[in-house]
Amino acid sequence: MSRELAEMYQRLAADADGCDLGVPGVLRRRADRRARLRAAGGTLAVALVVGGVVVGTQVVAVPPPGTVPLPADTPTIPAPSATAGSPSPSAPSTTPGRPPGTTPASPRVTSASPPETPVSIPDRAFFALASANQTSIRPRFLNGDVLPGLCDTRYPSESAIVQRRTRSLVYKLAKTPARNAADGGVGVDGTYTNTITIYRAGRADDALDELRRAVRDCPEQERSAGDASVVSRQRLLDSDGYGDESVLFETRRPNLDINGDPTGGDEVRLVRVIRVGDVVTVLWEIGWETGSSPRTQVDADSRRAVAAIEAWLG
Repeated sequence: MSRELAEMYQRLAADADGCDLGVPGVLRRRADRRARLRAAGGTLAVALVVGGVVVGTQVVAVPPPGTVPLPADTPTIPAPSATAGSPSPSAPSTTPGRPPGTTPASPRVTSASPPETPVSIPDRAFFALASANQTSIRPRFLNGDVLPGLCDTRYPSESAIVQRRTRSLVYKLAKTPARNAADGGVGVDGTYTNTITIYRAGRADDALDELRRAVRDCPEQERSAGDASVVSRQRLLDSDGYGDESVLFETRRPNLDINGDPTGGDEVRLVRVIRVGDVVTVLWEIGWETGSSPRTQVDADSRRAVAAIEAWLG
C-alpha cells in the first residue's frame, strides 16, 4: 500500500469517529419516510397528467359559443340584419314540442261553412213537373192558405218569415193521355199548392216542430162539405230522405158525391213539408174533382222540389 492511500484511510477514520451516525432503527425509519415521499410524489404527478389530458380534451371537443350544430330536422332561421336605430326583432314564439321557427298548422276544417240565408225567392226555386206529368194548364202564383187548418192552430214561427211565395201547379199521371180544351178536356189528375218560405237563420226547424205538434194535437176535426159537414182525421206518416228533415201527414174524410152524400171510402189528401237549411217548401196535394192523392206521385215531386231548392241555394 502506498503512503498516499494509507493517509487517506487515516483521515476517513478520523472523520467517522467525529460524526454521530445514529442507531440502526433510526436509519431504517428515515429510509422508509423517503420511500413514502417518493411514492406520493409519483401519484400526484400521475393525477396531474390525467387531469391535464381530460381538460385538454374538453377544450378541443366543445365548439365556441354560437357554433353548436342544430339537429338535422330543425329548420335554420336566418339571422335578421341589424339596422342602426331600429328595434331588435323579437324572437319567434314556439309551441311546446314544436321545433323553433315552424308555423303551427291551421285548425282543420271539418265541415263546410253553412250558406247564408237568402232574402228573396226566385221563380227557379220552384220545381218543374216531369214532362210526362205536364198539362196544358200553366202554373200560376197566388195568395192563399199554405196548409190545411188544424184545429185553429197558430204557428209562432210565422213571425220569423223573411219571404214567402206560393203557386198552384196542376199535374197529370203518366198514364193519363194529354188533352187540351179543344179536345173537350184537360187531362188533369191533381193539383199542388206549392209554397216556399225563407225563415230567419235557425228558425226553420221550429216551423216543422210546430207542425208535428199541431198534427198530433188535432187528430180529428169537423170540416165543411158544401151544405153539410164531415169529420176529418189527421195523422203523421213516415217521411225520410227529403232535404234536411221533412214532415208528411194526411187528412182523411168520407168521400162525398156532388150532392154531399157519402159514396163509400175515404178521400185522402197528402201534405209534405221539407226543410233545406233555412228554407221550407210545402207540397199540399189538394186533388182535382174526385180521387185521393197518389203517394208515389207526391214522393216523386217532393224529390224534384228538393232538387230545385238545392240548385237555387247552391
